[in-house]
Amino acid sequence: MLSTDTDILSAAEAWRGEGRAVALATVIETWGSAPRPVGSHLVIDGGGNFLGSVSGGCVEGAVIVEAAEVIEDGRPRVLEFGVADETAWRAGLSCGGRIRVFVERID
Repeated sequence: MLSTDTDILSAAEAWRGEGRAVALATVIETWGSAPRPVGSHLVIDGGGNFLGSVSGGCVEGAVIVEAAEVIEDGRPRVLEFGVADETAWRAGLSCGGRIRVFVERID
């Protein structure tokens, strides 16, 4: 069962309160078939712990890697994932859709 948005945002707040470095990833746009709707969240801490979901599978792993960089340098990023011939077997969406994810450090 996926955590609710309230659980995810509460975890982000609690983790920050514990002094952890935290990034928040949010689905900001979808096209076609997408596994998670706009507004879905994934919170990641500096130790690689995470809660929530923005897609699943390889996309989730790629977002976690990018979130570590966002935590490190403080620069937010917009990531786009979808199926393209050259990327179909990397971090793509097997469902045929595309998603855009905004990743930001929470200070």
